[in-house]
Amino acid sequence: MLFSSYTFLFQFLPAVVLAFAAARRHSPRAGIMVLAGASLFFYGAWRPIYLLLLIASIAVNFSLGLSMEDPLRRRATGTLGVALNLALLCYFKYTNFIFDSINILTGAPLPFVNIVLPLGISFFTFQQIAYLVDVMRGVKVERDIVSYTLFVSFFPHLIAGPLVHHAEMIPQFKRGRTGRSAVLAARGLAIFAAGLFKKVVIADNLAQFVSPVFAHLDAGGGVTTPWAWLATLAYTLQIYFDFSGYSDMAIGLALLFGIRLPVNFRSPYKAASIIEFWRRWHITLSRFLRDYLYIPLGGNRLGEGRRYFNLMLTMLLGGLWHGAGWNFLIWGGLHGLYLCANHLWQAWRRARTKVAATKASANGFATVLSWAITFFAVVIAWVFFRARTADGAWQMLGGLFGFEGGSSAYVSPGILRLMDLPLLVGEGRLLLIGGAVVALALAIALGLPNAPQLFGYREYRHAPEPPSLLRWRPNAAWALLSALALAISLFGMWQRLEFLYFQF
Repeated sequence: MLFSSYTFLFQFLPAVVLAFAAARRHSPRAGIMVLAGASLFFYGAWRPIYLLLLIASIAVNFSLGLSMEDPLRRRATGTLGVALNLALLCYFKYTNFIFDSINILTGAPLPFVNIVLPLGISFFTFQQIAYLVDVMRGVKVERDIVSYTLFVSFFPHLIAGPLVHHAEMIPQFKRGRTGRSAVLAARGLAIFAAGLFKKVVIADNLAQFVSPVFAHLDAGGGVTTPWAWLATLAYTLQIYFDFSGYSDMAIGLALLFGIRLPVNFRSPYKAASIIEFWRRWHITLSRFLRDYLYIPLGGNRLGEGRRYFNLMLTMLLGGLWHGAGWNFLIWGGLHGLYLCANHLWQAWRRARTKVAATKASANGFATVLSWAITFFAVVIAWVFFRARTADGAWQMLGGLFGFEGGSSAYVSPGILRLMDLPLLVGEGRLLLIGGAVVALALAIALGLPNAPQLFGYREYRHAPEPPSLLRWRPNAAWALLSALALAISLFGMWQRLEFLYFQF
């Protein structure tokens, strides 16, 4: 059940909101019981058999946490729990990747195991690993099974994040509902409408210029340079608006129940360095990798050489978290190299402190140049993230830099239906239309405030605010604008929608 589906919007969500409101009149405990039950139903609606997997995972990890109250057993039990979680994730997500890699390297005829990846397994596994590690470090054990179940399975973040931390979620479930709930709900609906618009209207229409081109390349075809750049830039913006849109929808949905989720995106394409990019992109994953992988490996405390090794290893594993394939490993490796280069550059700049300060105009030029280099590096890495095969990725890179030619006879019928154009529409006109769509999406990503800024949400509370005309207010004008965004999105949901998170 997707957020961008009529079943979710007109059946599941209204029923849960009404049931939650009625239950909260009785007690906060009744409210979280309704949310926990609804979240389990939400997950089971996809494949009921995997609901048993989620329940078993919750039960085992909760029991392991309870057993860790004994200090003498804490480390051994926690280590066992982390190992069990990683084994579960590896079985479902990486078995075929491991078998295929062994086949390629050794020629051994290992069987193909048809394993269906459970939705959200990477998210709920990492969240529970973080909980067990924190208990090993001395955090108080959670003894309320209902609150723990809701922390793991809360439906707004269950299948596409953000990755949440037990310390920021469970206390919210246990407290009474805060005041000004009507304003929270209004803000939540507005954020949800904005996220749905980003996903359905922007991201899914950009996909029309992406999917047929990459499918053509993965099947062994070639690509001309104009189509290569159009498809790659379109995907760069598609994944941003899709992923950030889903995160915005999650934040908005949670606010309907008086719960605040962490911000996951802060305009990452405005970043002027790769370090800054990862402080703005998928923030909750960056936090997890930093706190539970990079720092335990030693971080930057063991010398410069070890620091860069830890960065590379962290990003390689971060790439594999996104998907089981060599292309994801390459994507993570590229970002690891980018981060190492960025840190080396900063160290070199710090060593030149005696150099006279540059003029303001030179600083402005340097900022623009830094942004352009960063954006270009991110775009190139996305090629490996999107391509399904290594050959498809290399063909796309060849097309981008004019090393490979090819037919562009893979024009998507979906594009033509979208624009109501005849099949004989000229390729040049189609490229111009695609370029205009990409340019408009990029202008939105770079020129407008992001959702947390626009709606004054969470840690942007004390950040510089956007112009008053662009600031959300609980008034009729914003209600009308949100209703319009929602109506346009509902109309756009008639088309075939892409869901990017099966591999996560």
